[in-house]
Amino acid sequence: MGDLTDTLTTPPTTHSRPLPVREDCWSEDATSTLIDAWGRRYLELNRGNLRQKDWQDVADAVNALHGHTKKTHRTDVQCKNRIDTIKKKYKIEKARVSSSDGNIVSSWTFFERLDTLIGSNVSAKKLPPQPSPSLSPSPPVAVPIYYKKTTPSPSTTIVALPQKRPAPAMDEGFSRRNYSAMAAAAAASAEDDVEDEDEEEEEERESEEVEEREGMRRLARAIERFGEVYERVEREKVRQMVELEKQRMQFAKDLEVQRMNMFMDTQVQLERIKHGKRSRSNGWSFDLRGCSVCGIRQMYLTS
Repeated sequence: MGDLTDTLTTPPTTHSRPLPVREDCWSEDATSTLIDAWGRRYLELNRGNLRQKDWQDVADAVNALHGHTKKTHRTDVQCKNRIDTIKKKYKIEKARVSSSDGNIVSSWTFFERLDTLIGSNVSAKKLPPQPSPSLSPSPPVAVPIYYKKTTPSPSTTIVALPQKRPAPAMDEGFSRRNYSAMAAAAAASAEDDVEDEDEEEEEERESEEVEEREGMRRLARAIERFGEVYERVEREKVRQMVELEKQRMQFAKDLEVQRMNMFMDTQVQLERIKHGKRSRSNGWSFDLRGCSVCGIRQMYLTS
């Protein structure tokens, strides 16, 4: 019995080490306010699970008294995680107290309050096997039966008493073994519940990470599409600028050619006029073609 008690009391020491780290973030007063706010909403929902809106109301109640600074301001997620931590600690304390056969009383401040909120289901499950050891050895049960059965016939009392006297000795040892087994089962179930809650939290974190990765992929695809559209617009802009530059250069070239043609035609006409006047005054005849060639040559020399 002593070995079983030692084995049952050792797990709480290993699980209770990381709990003081959370106490640095949550003061005892803030934790008490959190338990009060959560307990009221928990009972209003008939001991059902709280929704996100309910957790937000709990966080508002805590912040109204203790959230005066940015460090002490709590969110609904922080309140839910704190309640989960308190539940785990309560289950470990409950298993430790149950395995001690009533020799150990929990010194945890919030044990009694948590026991009234979430301990009723556990106590209800343990009630059926406990009446047999507690009621059978108690004398108050036998006394009313004895007084009731003395009046009809003494034989009934003789038959009833031997049936109840040997039962306590047998039931007491059997009940202690059952109680120890129940305590071990309670401790195992508490550890299983803690593991299940850890698995649920791990699954929630994994689902959040998957959603975050999916959101990042969507954002990357959107940025990639935007880059492709921007690249096409810039490429089209450069192409249009090149086309405009080509058209401008061609227009300047055509304009220069037209200007040169007009200049050459003007020079030819002037040379013709000059040579015509000279030929009439001197009586000489000149070839207009030769004059035009001379005029063009002179134009290139002067230009």
